[in-house]
Amino acid sequence: MDILYHSTRGDASEITASQAVLNGLAPDGGLYVPAQIPLLETAPEAMTAMSYQEVAYEVMHRFLTDYTEEELKQCIAGAYDSKFDTPEIAPLKKAGSAYYLELFHGATIAFKDMALSILPHLMTTAARKNGVTDKIVILTATSGDTGKAAMAGFADVPGTEIIVFYPKDGVSPVQERQMVTQKGENTHVVAIRGNFDDAQTGVKKLFGDAALAEQLSAAGMRFSSANSINIGRLVPQIAYYVYAYVRLLADGKIQAGEVINVVVPTGNFGNILAAYYAKQMGMPFGKLICASNQNNVLSDFFKGGTYDKNRPFYTSSSPSMDILVSSNLERLLYRICGDDTGTVAEWMRQLTSDGVYSVPAQMQEGLADFYGNYAGEDAVSERIHALYQETGYVLDPHTAVASAVYEMYRKETGDDKPAVIASTASPFKFARSVLHAIDAERYDAMTDLEQFDALADVAGLKTPAAIEEIKTAPVRHDMVVDIPEMRDAVCSILKL
Repeated sequence: MDILYHSTRGDASEITASQAVLNGLAPDGGLYVPAQIPLLETAPEAMTAMSYQEVAYEVMHRFLTDYTEEELKQCIAGAYDSKFDTPEIAPLKKAGSAYYLELFHGATIAFKDMALSILPHLMTTAARKNGVTDKIVILTATSGDTGKAAMAGFADVPGTEIIVFYPKDGVSPVQERQMVTQKGENTHVVAIRGNFDDAQTGVKKLFGDAALAEQLSAAGMRFSSANSINIGRLVPQIAYYVYAYVRLLADGKIQAGEVINVVVPTGNFGNILAAYYAKQMGMPFGKLICASNQNNVLSDFFKGGTYDKNRPFYTSSSPSMDILVSSNLERLLYRICGDDTGTVAEWMRQLTSDGVYSVPAQMQEGLADFYGNYAGEDAVSERIHALYQETGYVLDPHTAVASAVYEMYRKETGDDKPAVIASTASPFKFARSVLHAIDAERYDAMTDLEQFDALADVAGLKTPAAIEEIKTAPVRHDMVVDIPEMRDAVCSILKL
């Protein structure tokens, strides 16, 4: 069955998966969604002997139907290779009351590697399939991890340029260091004076700039995106939730058909949306637990059906979740309103003009798969400390948000189904916050370099290569601009 894609906001034209991957964002500003969610016709129990790569193919080929088997398997093989430091790609670790799906074993030690390792392969294959000879300019905003992972994936890929915008004071020191030292003649990093929402809004504005599009076209270029607004980012994420269930089954931790809960630390909503799509494909997932930090716009939405970004913006120890405009929620809204693009477009208009919209009570039934709650800074530190004391397992702050919210959910509901928590970053990426939570008196006075070594001892782990690399890497990118200057920055970089 061929799966075609169209916009969430009203453009009725349908395009192939490879065209959606190339475009990134729909011309009307909407996100591409599949005309229908395909069923996962291979039962999980039939996949227990499969590798991660084989499970990924079982999932992805049902969405990316215009890629041939050979093309898609080559993309998967090129992505999930020795750049991951464990043979399982995404190992499951039991700690306390849950299983942690470690999604941080790629080159940049964050979960974005799981999808951004394959996106350049999907995109360059899509360009060939569609006869595109223009240079593809990847334009993306990052709250910390997407930028480095995207640049690592696209660095020196022929026929591409990549420009990443990030909030100057809104990422961790390690995240910033990873970006500004990135190698590759086609990689460009620009800090903005603002927050992630400002960066993301600015990037979307650039995508919708008709005059800029003409300039690009005249220069033989076209924009695309590496954010999870690109369906080529979202589909690979579905695979790891299916894989987690398959591994629990293969290891005898659950029985075939047994329902599990899934817990995801969530900012931009793409990661938990992938779990929702997996459930829509037929995976026996129960509650999808949406965990926010104190920027808790999503948890409020799931509790009351109103999305209101008119609130204080907090910087936190989990910076990749410091977001008040969750772009991928638009794809869920499209599903719960019965695929009514007009309704979605009106909600998005209200969000832009007023900063708030409300879902009618009858449509809120479509949110029943989700539970939302949040953990503030104290709760995050306490959870890191408690789980370490109990088990010796070390969480990064984002995963600690999810773990803390999961404990709230268990206490509130008594639901003791097996649970998988998406572990989205290595603790080494946030060593200072992690060690502060474990023993502030002992570790706070240490330098950053000393803390990396201390964390290796505490966690009983080897310092990742990604951390070793940035210790001495020279800074290659130092551009800082105000928000209105983002367009000029792009034109300067691309010599338009």
